[in-house]
Amino acid sequence: MKINVETKMVTLIGTPLKQSFAAQMQNAGYEASGINMVYFYTEADKEHLGDVVNGLRYMNFAGFAVTKPNKVRVLRYLDELDPLCRKMGASNTVVRTPEGKLIGYNTDGSGFYTSLTQEGGIKADQSVFFCFGGGGAGRAMCSVLAYHGAGKIYITDVFEPCARALVSDINVNFAPVAEFVHHGDFSKLSGCNVVMNASGVGMGDSIGSSPMPKDTIQPGQLYFDSCYNPEKTQFLLDAEEKGCRILNGLGMSLYQGVAQIELWTGEKAPVEAMRRELMRIVAEQK
Repeated sequence: MKINVETKMVTLIGTPLKQSFAAQMQNAGYEASGINMVYFYTEADKEHLGDVVNGLRYMNFAGFAVTKPNKVRVLRYLDELDPLCRKMGASNTVVRTPEGKLIGYNTDGSGFYTSLTQEGGIKADQSVFFCFGGGGAGRAMCSVLAYHGAGKIYITDVFEPCARALVSDINVNFAPVAEFVHHGDFSKLSGCNVVMNASGVGMGDSIGSSPMPKDTIQPGQLYFDSCYNPEKTQFLLDAEEKGCRILNGLGMSLYQGVAQIELWTGEKAPVEAMRRELMRIVAEQK
C-alpha cells in the first residue's frame, strides 16, 4: 500500500482497540479494490471524543468508525444522522462530505442481522431474544431485531438506566417488543431462542468472564457474542459445553465493514478478500 498526499484516511475511534481486526480487514479490502485509502486506530475515550471528531473535519478523511465507549456520545458531534441511525440512537460509521459535514450511520445493525440470519439461520419474527448490554452494540442489535419483527427482546445492563432507555426507545421508535430485565435476573433466559452478549464482558481486561452463570444456559438456544477476539469468549465456551450453537462477532464485523466501505467510497466492497483476511488473522491467533 502506497500512501501519498491524495490518500484518504479512515480511523476507528474507541478504547481499548488492541483486540480489533478492523484495520487489517479494511486495508485488505482497499488494496484488493485499488482504493487509495488507509484505515488506522485512534484510542480515545468519551472525554476527548469531541476534540478528535472536530479535528477530523479539517483533515483528508473519508470518514471514521466508532466503537466502545463512544457509539452513543458521538451523535452530539455530528451534523446529520441517517434515519435508522437516529432511531437506533447510536452510530458506528461517520461519513465526511467534501465540505466537512459529518453524517452518522449505523452498519452494526445490518452487519449483525446478516450474520445472524445467514450464518445462524435465525428468523427474527419467529424468535425471542435476550441481550446483555444496552450500549452502542446492543442498541444496534436489538433495534434491527425489532425492525425485522422480533417476537420479544429482553434487555439488561449492569448500568440499568442504559437498558431502560434502550427498551423505551425500541418500543417507541420500532415496535412494543422490548422488556427491561434487572441486572442479575436470569429468569427470562429459559424462554429465549437467542441469547446475545453485547456487554463487552469476555474481552480485553475481562477475558475469562461471562455475563451469566453457566447453569442458566438452556440446550437448543443459539448464543451470539458481538466480540470476535478472543474467538470464543467464556460466554460462548460455556454455551458450547452445554451443547448449544454459538456464533461470534466475526461475521458481524465483516458485513458491517463491507457496508462501511461502500458508504465511504460509493463502490462495492470486495467481500471475499475481506473475509479471507479475517480468516487468516483468526488462524494466526490459534
